[in-house]
Amino acid sequence: MDKLPIFAISDSSGETAMQVAKTAGSQFNETNLDYERYPFITTESILNGILKIAAEKQAVIFHTLVNPKLSDIIENFAEENDLQSVDCIQSPMKAISNRLGSKPERVSGMVHDLNEEYFKRIAAMEFSVENDDGNNPQNLKEADVVILGISRTSKTPLSLYLANKKLKVSNVPIGPGTQLPEEIWKINNEKIFGLTSDISKIQKIRQARMLSYGLEEDTPYSNSENIKKELDYAKELYNKLNCLQINVADKSIEETATIIMESLNIDTK
Repeated sequence: MDKLPIFAISDSSGETAMQVAKTAGSQFNETNLDYERYPFITTESILNGILKIAAEKQAVIFHTLVNPKLSDIIENFAEENDLQSVDCIQSPMKAISNRLGSKPERVSGMVHDLNEEYFKRIAAMEFSVENDDGNNPQNLKEADVVILGISRTSKTPLSLYLANKKLKVSNVPIGPGTQLPEEIWKINNEKIFGLTSDISKIQKIRQARMLSYGLEEDTPYSNSENIKKELDYAKELYNKLNCLQINVADKSIEETATIIMESLNIDTK
């Protein structure tokens, strides 16, 4: 089986959620687990974008969100999408509150330490959520990174991972029947990255997608010949744009992000 994604979502650094997740995960074969941290999540729009990825990956969610509304959003989403989630802060706060007979302050760890880096990260996350999946092509010129790729090449999770590194990302779906925004030809090709993959890898992901919808796995969307046409179209487009091409078939999100950041001469630490 593929690695089980474990998401640690927090309105602060995410250290607590990650530690709880890793402590639990240590009781299993760690090679089957893939930890992803999403810190400084304070808005519904960003949270909803992350939850969309969690649903696609069928991730287990560990969260430490002081804001009860955001915490409830995760719990409700998990229930509706048959996901496993663990609230690492609300239940402990409630237990202490019940014993003390007083209400918690509900102040997230970053409130007293807001700095320029924090606001850059939030701005990048907001931008990347708003410009996901080809939305708002007029903003392409404002993006630090523009990601192109056919369906199921992990454009959205890659965008949010890079956003967490304070990069504003736009991702654009492409294909023979998809209208490419004119703006793509007007931006610096050094910040454009074309994702590609292997036919069998894309087919496997798309078939699983169809089954998750309760549909037959063999459809035009998951047909190998159609996928080949899409990949051929993508390669031809990338050559015209003279942009860096990255085959993500055997790469993690982190590995692909590292390639992009190194290409842009950005410190990956």
